[in-house]
Amino acid sequence: MSNEKTKVTFGTLVLLASTVVLFALSLLGSAVPVVLGGLAALGMAAGSLLIGTSETGRPV
Repeated sequence: MSNEKTKVTFGTLVLLASTVVLFALSLLGSAVPVVLGGLAALGMAAGSLLIGTSETGRPV
């Protein structure tokens, strides 16, 4: 139970942080932080994977 809750909590934090970074970069309108945008997109994928595999059974 604790491991599942840890995965969901960490996955949610990664998703939220990555989303904030992507929205902040879109407001800047600059092409310079493309690497940060790519890392934020990878963070969103990792967070979704952590949340999707947190319960027993088949992953989402």
